[in-house]
Amino acid sequence: MPVHVGQMAPDFTLMNQAGEPVTLSDFRGDKAVVLYFYPKDDTPGCTTESCAFRDNYADFQQAGAEVIGISSDSPGSHQQFARKYNLPFTLVSDTTGEVRRSYGVPATLGLLPGRVTYVIDEAGVVRHIFNSQFNPKAHVGEARKVLQQL
Repeated sequence: MPVHVGQMAPDFTLMNQAGEPVTLSDFRGDKAVVLYFYPKDDTPGCTTESCAFRDNYADFQQAGAEVIGISSDSPGSHQQFARKYNLPFTLVSDTTGEVRRSYGVPATLGLLPGRVTYVIDEAGVVRHIFNSQFNPKAHVGEARKVLQQL
C-alpha cells in the first residue's frame, strides 16, 4: 500500500554515500525531512533535481529540515555523484528497492523508477507528497512551500 499524507513515514536504515547507516527515525523530534526518490545518479533529470536541492539547501536548513535523496545506486555511485555536483546533503542507497516499495513510489511508464518527494514533519508524519517524473525542479518548490506552512 502506498504511503498517504497523514500517515507515519515508514522507517528505514540505509547506507549513505560515506558508507554510514542513516535511519529516518533518528530525525524525529529534531528536524523535518525532505525525502526525495529519484531514478539514477548523474542522469539529466536527476542531476537537475539534485542541483536544485543543492542550490536551495540553506533554505531547507533554515526551515529546520534535512534533505535526503534516495535511489537504488550504490554508496560509491552516490559518493561520486555528490562530489561531482558538490551536493551538501545525504544520499542513501536503496539497492534492493525495499524502501521505494514501502513508500509505494510508482514506476513511470512501468519502466523508470519514480521521482517522488515526501515532506515529513518533525513527528515523522508525511505532510506532503509530490510526484512528477518530468518536472524535476518543481520538487524543490513544492517542498519549500509545505515547509513554510509547518
